[in-house]
Amino acid sequence: MIITVTLNAAVDKSLSVPSFKVGRRHRTVEQRSTAGGKGVNVARLLGSLGQPVIATGFVGGGTGTRIVEQLTSESILNGFVHIAEESRTNISVLDPTTGEQTEINERGPTVSSAEVELFIEKLCYLARGAAICVIAGSLPRGVEPSLYSDLIGEMKRLNVATIVDSEGEAMRLAVRSEPSVISPNMAEAEELVGHEFNDREEQIGALGELRALGAQEAIVTLPDGCLASVLVDGTPIEHRVWIEPREAVASVGAGDAFLAGYVAARYGGSSPEECLRYAVACGAESTQRLGAGLIDPNGVDDLLPEVEVERIAAPARAV
Repeated sequence: MIITVTLNAAVDKSLSVPSFKVGRRHRTVEQRSTAGGKGVNVARLLGSLGQPVIATGFVGGGTGTRIVEQLTSESILNGFVHIAEESRTNISVLDPTTGEQTEINERGPTVSSAEVELFIEKLCYLARGAAICVIAGSLPRGVEPSLYSDLIGEMKRLNVATIVDSEGEAMRLAVRSEPSVISPNMAEAEELVGHEFNDREEQIGALGELRALGAQEAIVTLPDGCLASVLVDGTPIEHRVWIEPREAVASVGAGDAFLAGYVAARYGGSSPEECLRYAVACGAESTQRLGAGLIDPNGVDDLLPEVEVERIAAPARAV
C-alpha cells in the first residue's frame, strides 16, 4: 500500500479563459473542479496507474466534504482527519491563446495542536500496512514547520519509505530527518542548498549537496525531465532524464504526475532508471489535459520510448 499525505487539501478549479486580461470580465471555454492538493493529486494519479493507495491529511467544512466525496466517487481510499475550519479552494486560469497560467491559492485553514495529534495517530495506524508514504505540499496555518520531519521519524520507526515534495522551512527540516527521496523543482533545490545554480554542472553538483543535507536520494525536476542522484546497487549514481518538449495544454500538476509515476514504478519493483523514465513520461503526458491529477496510462506507455536516460559523472568537489 502507498499512503499520500496532504495537510493542506483543496478543491482545485481549473479555468480555460482565452485572451485573459486582469481587470476584464471573461467567460470560460472549459472548466474543471477536482479534489486537490499535491498529495491528493498524487493519490488520484496512482489510482489511475493501477496502484493501491490511500489518501490522508486534513479536511474541513463543506469544501472538505466535497474533497472526500469526490475521492470516494473515484474509488480512491481515504482516511482524513476532519478539522474545525474550512478547507481551501485554489484557482488556476489558463489562457489557451498564449499558454500562460495564473494561479491563486488560498491560505487555507488554521489547524490546532489537538487536530495535529489526531492526524499523527491516524497516519501511524494507516502506515502499518504501507510500503511508501508520500508527503507532499504546503503546511496549513498553525502547524509547526517541523511536522514533516516528525512524520518521517514515525515512518522510519514503522519501516516505511518516505518521499517528500515540499518547500521552505518545512522541506529544509524534513531533509535533515533523512527521507528516502526528495523531489524539489530547481528553484526549491536552490533554496535548500542556499545558492543559485549558474549552469548545468552546478545543477548536477547540487545533487550531492542535497544528499549531504540528509536525503538518501535526490530528484530535481526540470521542464523537460529531471536530474537525479539515486541508489543503484547501493551506490548513488547521477542521471539526466529527458523527453523532447511538446506543446502543452496546461503544465499545472505536471510535477505531481512526475512524482506519481516515480512512486508507481518504485512500488512495482522497477529499476531506478526505469522509475525515472516512467516518471518523466507521466509528467509529459499530464501536460496534455486541463487540470492537475489527470493522466492517461496508455498515453504514458506511448511516450516511454521517447524518454532518454543518461548516466552522468558528478563534478568533483573543491577541497
